[in-house]
Amino acid sequence: MKRFAATFLSVLFLAVPALAGATVAQAQEGARLRIDLAGLSPRVITTSTTTLTVTGTVTNTGDRRIAKPQVRLQVGDRTTTERGVGDVLSGAVVRDTPLTEFTPVADVLEPGQSAPLNITVPLTGTRADRFARPGVYPLLVNVNGTPEFGGAARLGAVSMLLPVLAGPGKQAPARGGAPSMTLLWPLTGNVPHVYAAPYGSPMVLADDRMAAEISGDGRLNALVTSAASAVRGNSNLAKSMCFALDPDLLATIDAMTRGYLVHTDTGNVDGKGVEAAKTWLTELRALVGGRCVVALPFADADLDALTRIRPGDTSLVTRAATGAATIQELTDVTPQTGVLWPDGTPSASVLGALSEAGVRTVLTDAGKLAPDAAGGGVTVQGSTVRLQPTDSLISAAMTGVPTVPGSVTVPATTERAVASQNGLGALAFRAGLGVAAGQPRPDHLLVAPPRRWDASAEEFTTYLQQVGGFLDAGLVTATGLPALLAAAPATSGPVGDGGPPPATGVDPGVVSTLADLDVKATGLASAMQLDPTKRVKPDDVVEPVRLAELRGASTAWRGLPADAATTNAQAELIAISGRVTVSQPKQTIALASGNSPLPVYVSNDLPVGINARFTLNNNTGLRLEGAKDWYFPASGGKNYFLPVEALRAGRFSVDVSLSTPTDTPLGSSARFELTSTEYGAITIIATVAAGVALLLLASRRIYRRIKDARAGRDVVA
Repeated sequence: MKRFAATFLSVLFLAVPALAGATVAQAQEGARLRIDLAGLSPRVITTSTTTLTVTGTVTNTGDRRIAKPQVRLQVGDRTTTERGVGDVLSGAVVRDTPLTEFTPVADVLEPGQSAPLNITVPLTGTRADRFARPGVYPLLVNVNGTPEFGGAARLGAVSMLLPVLAGPGKQAPARGGAPSMTLLWPLTGNVPHVYAAPYGSPMVLADDRMAAEISGDGRLNALVTSAASAVRGNSNLAKSMCFALDPDLLATIDAMTRGYLVHTDTGNVDGKGVEAAKTWLTELRALVGGRCVVALPFADADLDALTRIRPGDTSLVTRAATGAATIQELTDVTPQTGVLWPDGTPSASVLGALSEAGVRTVLTDAGKLAPDAAGGGVTVQGSTVRLQPTDSLISAAMTGVPTVPGSVTVPATTERAVASQNGLGALAFRAGLGVAAGQPRPDHLLVAPPRRWDASAEEFTTYLQQVGGFLDAGLVTATGLPALLAAAPATSGPVGDGGPPPATGVDPGVVSTLADLDVKATGLASAMQLDPTKRVKPDDVVEPVRLAELRGASTAWRGLPADAATTNAQAELIAISGRVTVSQPKQTIALASGNSPLPVYVSNDLPVGINARFTLNNNTGLRLEGAKDWYFPASGGKNYFLPVEALRAGRFSVDVSLSTPTDTPLGSSARFELTSTEYGAITIIATVAAGVALLLLASRRIYRRIKDARAGRDVVA
C-alpha cells in the first residue's frame, strides 16, 4: 500500500457543523479531536481501483471524555472551478454524501487518549458510481462522538482532494490538448544554521541539526534520494524537473566537509557531520549532473527586506542574486543563466537591482501578475526582467496561502502528506481533469512545491511517482524549464503588488537590527587598511557580516523569534571586532608622576591594519589628554603609551577600551588598577587657580561686609 509519511507534525482541524442549523460557535466548541492520517491507498483512483483505504489515529485533545467516537468517509461532488478547489482546501462546508457508514473507533476516549482509525471501502456498485466521472473530488474523514456533558456532534474532520483519472472499472477517456508541465524541486534548509564563519577561521554552526538533515531520514537527504530514484525510473519526469538550489546551503555543507565547530553554552565542540556532508554533496552532484538547475537567492533572502536594510542601496540584493558561481563551483553544473527563483513577487526597485546584477528571468507567483501573464510569462513594464509565473493554485494547495481572489485563506497545513495529496489534486485539476467548460486552461504549468517542504523520503517518492503517473497517462506533458523560457513572453505587464504583505514579510525589528549591524560593519571596514605583507582586502574581512545579513533576512525566519534571525550577524561582528583587544594588566600600575603616560598593550589579530581611538571609562581619577586616532598594524601587538593626567593621588581604577572612528566598539574593555602619588601639572595649576579665585571671592565678600557696616554707623550718627 502506498502510504503517507510515517511521521509528521500533528494539526488540529477545526470542526465544521455536523447537523442542519448548527452554529459556528457550536462547531468551534466541538473541536475536541485531532485526526492524524497515516495512510491513503490509492492516492489516485484509476480504472483498476477496487478499494479505498484510510488509516491513522484519533486523539482526544480536549478536557472531557468522549463516548462512542466513530468515523466515516464522505465524498463531495467533483470540483469544477478554482473556487470549489479553494473551498475544499480551506475546510469550508461542501455538499457531500456518505461513502461509508459510521464505524466505531473506540468505546470511549479519555483526555489525551488515542485510538487507531482504519477504514477500507470496496469501490463497487453505488460506491463506484460516486467516482464515475474523471475529476477531482473532495474526500472528508469525519469523526463524530459524544463529549461528556454534551450531545453527539462532529468533533474532528480532515478534508482533501482525491483525483480520479477514470472511474473504477470504467475505460479511461481519451485525452488531448494536455498542458505541458515543469516541476521545480527546491533544495534549501529549514533555517540558516551558521553561527559564525569569521575570515580565516573554521565555521561554527549554531547547532548540529544540519548533520541530521543531510543523512539518514533527514529532510534534505530525503529530497535528494527520492528525486534520484524517481528520475531514474521515469524519463519524462526527469525531463520536466529543474532543481532549485540555495547557494548558502551548498556553501555551508561544503564548509562542513573540511571540519567545523558547533556552538554550545559551554564553548565550541567538534561537529559530527563531516562524512555526511561529503556523502550528501557527492549524491547531489550525481543527481543534478547534466540536468536543469536554477538558483535561489543566497539563504533564500527576502529581497525587499534587503532594500530596507540599506535604503537607496541595492548592493545587498546584488549579493543575494549572484550565487550561481557558488552553485557551479560546488556541483559542476552551470545554473540557468540569469534565472532566479525568489520568494514572492519583487518590487520595482528590486527588479531594477536584479537587472543590474544580470538577472533576466524571475520565477514568481502567477497570482500577483496581470491576467495576461498567467500563461508564458511577461516582461515587466519599464524593465528588461521577465517574470515567469508559477501556478498559484497548486502552490496554495501545498503551502496554505490564499488561492483565487475573494476566496478564503487556506490553513497552513503542516500535515505533510495531506499537503502533498492536495498538491496532486490541484495539479490534476489545473491539467483540466473535470474542469467546467469556460474555465481557464493554461498551456503550461510551472509547479513550485513549498521551498521548505518537510516530509519523509517515502512521501517525496510517492508524490514524484504520482506526478510521473500523470505524465504517463497523458494528463500533462513534460517540458524542461529551458524550453519554457525559450518561448517569447508577453511584451509588457505590471510588476504586481510590490512584494509580500507585511504579515508575511521579514519582521521590522529584524530589519532594524540588521540595518544597525550593517552600519557598524561599514564603520569597521572604513577603519581598516590593507597590509602590504598580508594582501587581504578589508571588505573580505567584513564579508562574513554581509553574508550574515542575508541569512538574517531569510524567508525561513518568518514566524520565528526575531532574535534567532540576527544571531549570526551579531556573532560575526563580535568575531571581527573582538580580534582587536586591550590586554588586561596582571598587576597594579604605578604612575611615577601626575603626567606619566599609561602603558596599554594592544593586540591586533586581524590580517589588516586598523585605525582606532582609546576611551577611558570609570575614570574619576584619570583623564586622557587629547583625542586622536591610533594605527594598529596587522597581526601583531605592542605597548602604546597614552598621555594621561592624574586627577587625584592614591589608588583608583580605570576601564580602557577601543573603538573605530565611527564608534564601533572593538574587543572588550580592560580594567587598570592604578596608584598615583602626585597630581598632574594641569590639575595643580587648576587647583591653585581655583584657590586664588576662592580667596579673591572671599576677600571681596569681607570687604563688602565691612563697607556695609560702616555705612550703617554713619546713618545712625
